[in-house]
Amino acid sequence: MKKLVLTILMTSFCFAANAGPQQEKMKTCNADASKKMLTGDARKAFMKDCLSTKDESMMHSQQDKMKMCNADAGKKELKGDERKAFMKNCLSSKQDSSLTAQQNKMKTCNADTKAKTLKGDERKAFMKSCLSGN
Repeated sequence: MKKLVLTILMTSFCFAANAGPQQEKMKTCNADASKKMLTGDARKAFMKDCLSTKDESMMHSQQDKMKMCNADAGKKELKGDERKAFMKNCLSSKQDSSLTAQQNKMKTCNADTKAKTLKGDERKAFMKSCLSGN
């Protein structure tokens, strides 16, 4: 983790012409990661996504939405045309655009536990693993 941050910082110093906006982005992403109390691989993945995002409004990627819609469709056990219609509606809707990436991940992991009918300690262990990205 320290190597990643050091590499990012060194890179930003090398590109002094773009240092202003990039440094601001680094500060913002770092602050967001700290607010979310992310550590280890989860923080690394968040920082990578955050720093590579060209526009703040694009923080919630289409891929995140696709994962969430897929999980919901799986939970509802939809097949064929019914699934296609659900996915089209889910991917085109803006209902979850206000959720953060971590909230989307939490929603998806919760849906997975329900689909697998996990309870108690088994559910806790799965949620811990799912939310940490393992």
